[in-house]
Amino acid sequence: MKSTVKVNLPDLTLEDFLQMPETKPASEYIDNQVIQKPMPQGKHSTLQGELVLTINGILKPNRIGRAYPELSCTFGGRSTVPDITVFKWERIPREANGEVSNAFAIAPDWTIEILSPDQSQTKVTKNILHCLKQVTQMSWLIDPEEKTVFVYQQKQEIEVFDDPEAVLPVPSFANGLQLTVKDLFAWLLE
Repeated sequence: MKSTVKVNLPDLTLEDFLQMPETKPASEYIDNQVIQKPMPQGKHSTLQGELVLTINGILKPNRIGRAYPELSCTFGGRSTVPDITVFKWERIPREANGEVSNAFAIAPDWTIEILSPDQSQTKVTKNILHCLKQVTQMSWLIDPEEKTVFVYQQKQEIEVFDDPEAVLPVPSFANGLQLTVKDLFAWLLE
């Protein structure tokens, strides 16, 4: 059963959407439609949590970047909530006092999407391509059921990683992260 709720509101602007109350799970604004994401399940949540911890463990100590789970990003006429967004440290929106802003009105440097059983791969791919048209360097689409990672980069062919020993590519700013396909999916066994 699909749990994604799609509402076409032709008169609803992005600004109107941003004034609406937040929903759980999160809603996105794409092409005048409000689309509620499916509720994350066990595999999705496990991979998301472990990836955020692992990426932040490499990037945060040296102020290279930071990973965020379920962060709303508004840019290019859309407001989307990738499963994980990673921003280079100098691009993290901040308030005058140096604190992280609540609003992220820019595209992330790296997005990671984890396919849920009730989620449309087409919709997720469209969001990835939207990000890549901006400044996003790389996007991963992780399919836990197929134990496969699709890697998207600007103006390059999609790469498919399903060999357990394959090292997953990362954006240049995250080159300290070494993760194989086997490492990634082993988190589901812990």
